[in-house]
Amino acid sequence: MAENMLPIQEQAKFFVRVWLKRHLDKTDDVKLKDDDVYVVWFCKTLQNWKALVSTTLPDGMYYEVTHNGNAHVTYLDAYKKFDNVIFPEEEGRVRAPAARRSGRPENPVP
Repeated sequence: MAENMLPIQEQAKFFVRVWLKRHLDKTDDVKLKDDDVYVVWFCKTLQNWKALVSTTLPDGMYYEVTHNGNAHVTYLDAYKKFDNVIFPEEEGRVRAPAARRSGRPENPVP
């Protein structure tokens, strides 16, 4: 089946699998199954859509697949997650995150 005949979310996963096959290191001998790629979030408005896609690979990557229905083109952005910082809220105000074990704050709030 051609990729443009697949349901929209399957198209997004297809594009990520294509990207992965081109960019995975051949020496890692990774066998990527269809179920290893999944949609985390999806939105469609009129002729446009966007999907956030991830995989079961332990590489910290996630993918943003955006379809521009006016231009009939789909874009794939690949991102690597570096950090996950919590900014707690107290009495309606955001405060700086707790210090790491090194004693320095993770990302001080200006």
